[in-house]
Amino acid sequence: MINLNLKAEAANTYDAIVVGSGITGGWAAKELCEKGLKVLMIERGRQLEHVKDYETATAAPWEVPHRGVLTNELKKGHQFLVREKVYTEFNHSYWMKDGDSPYTEEKRFDWQRADIVGGRSIMWGRGSLRLSDLDFEANAKEGIGIDWPIRYKDLAPWYSHVEAFAGISGQAEGLPHLPDGVFQPPMEMNCFEKHVKGKLEAAFPERRMTIFRTANLTQAIGDRNKCQYRDRCSRGCPFGAYFSTQASTLPAAVKTGNLTLLTDSLVNSIIYDDNKGKATGVRVIDKHTKEMTEYHARIIFLNASALASTFVLLNSTSARFPQGLGNDSGVLGHYLMDHHFHAGASGSSEEFADKYYHGQRPAGFYIPRFANVGNDKRGYLRGFGYTGYSSRTGWARGIAELGVGGAFKDYISEPGPWQMGLMGFGECLPYKENMVSLDTSVKDAWGQPVLKMNCEFKENEMKMRKDMAAEAAAMLEAAGLKNVQAFDRASYPGMAIHEMGTARMGRDPKTSVLNEWNQVHAVKNVFVTDGACMTSSACQNPSLTYMALTARAANHAVEELKRQSL
Repeated sequence: MINLNLKAEAANTYDAIVVGSGITGGWAAKELCEKGLKVLMIERGRQLEHVKDYETATAAPWEVPHRGVLTNELKKGHQFLVREKVYTEFNHSYWMKDGDSPYTEEKRFDWQRADIVGGRSIMWGRGSLRLSDLDFEANAKEGIGIDWPIRYKDLAPWYSHVEAFAGISGQAEGLPHLPDGVFQPPMEMNCFEKHVKGKLEAAFPERRMTIFRTANLTQAIGDRNKCQYRDRCSRGCPFGAYFSTQASTLPAAVKTGNLTLLTDSLVNSIIYDDNKGKATGVRVIDKHTKEMTEYHARIIFLNASALASTFVLLNSTSARFPQGLGNDSGVLGHYLMDHHFHAGASGSSEEFADKYYHGQRPAGFYIPRFANVGNDKRGYLRGFGYTGYSSRTGWARGIAELGVGGAFKDYISEPGPWQMGLMGFGECLPYKENMVSLDTSVKDAWGQPVLKMNCEFKENEMKMRKDMAAEAAAMLEAAGLKNVQAFDRASYPGMAIHEMGTARMGRDPKTSVLNEWNQVHAVKNVFVTDGACMTSSACQNPSLTYMALTARAANHAVEELKRQSL
């Protein structure tokens, strides 16, 4: 006789379960809670309370033991994470230890994972750009991968919905391939950037240089204050001046009284009921006790991040789904993408020697894609956009000098020449062989299999990178900069922290995992709205698209529940 603990099951039952509390998890919880659902949000990381737990947010460099530099002790257990500069002494406690949750590499992949409530919404770069039909239609027009099941018109109102709540500062430019949005007033370019903008656009009339569209407030929203121009965003913002789960979506969800937050809890797999043909809940491992508990709900939103959500699906096997939940097509884990970057150019200028700027603006400028747009045709597919920065060189330019005395002190106390850099972010095509799979030969600290990475940039991306560097140099030279140098510092998948794909959307269940509403084709009460759902990568920062897709899917889920279709 089976012993059913019905009281325990009832206590662990909700209307909806949201897996992950990052950018998309926060949005899913907010939207579902505000629509009246009782929601359980499950986060593998520790609690990180807004303001109180941002321990270094107001600390000057000299107030942190090693001035932000990683010690050998801090590097321990982070064999992959130490490759990138996002991990510093200022925010070291926010990141997951690779040693506890390793992954294996057939080819190098830099997977950067948070281990806190809010996930990477605390440390993200905040770039907030819409995709357009140039992006949604590219696969179909070029015969690459599969066609997106949606178009820009399907997502446009949801872009507006999330922009208005999140707070996106930016400048409308009227570009069809980079649609305008609901913007707060833009941050101001400095005098040198305005000068370069004029020169660049005169030399290249079809190109545009604009302030970056960023999720940093220039006007207060509720109790969220406007940006203070400190540029310490990756430590957590005590002013709530940029969009994060803690500052934005989590308070909104909590306000409804419908949210339960479970921290330090790893979702191991989704429970599938063969008789119902539905998912009924999730299996969760307590991070500290390693005990497993089941939680139940009518709908499940997977928002653990692209690869973590795909891990849960791959690890959710049953008689119906021996290769992973919803994997009838066999494409789950395939078509992994990330943007490639670290190619561009830099230069300097002696102009505006009597000018300076105030504060540390947390956003650079942006040059939207122009390659393969309109009549511009290149020897590769898709394109890239540039993020840019400028500043006066400071005292650090004297590090290589051997000077001493008052004259040398005066020299390094004065601002030096202006410098400017352009760095491209390029689109990666969806390749089936770029993939993740379960590696059962290696276990994490909780006895689970780990992901194996097999991903690389290919010929199309390499051709694009040459163009990214060459065009950057050409634009800086046209703007009158001196000492212009092109660069390509190499880029590996994962480094841009824009991993996406592996559970792509599509119209045909034979070639995709999700439908046009982000539902698993064969298990309609499971939704995946983080980066895993992407059918192509475009070249824009993708987080705003994830937010819009999540809000749209949450609205659809509630409507389907009302119709009793889930």
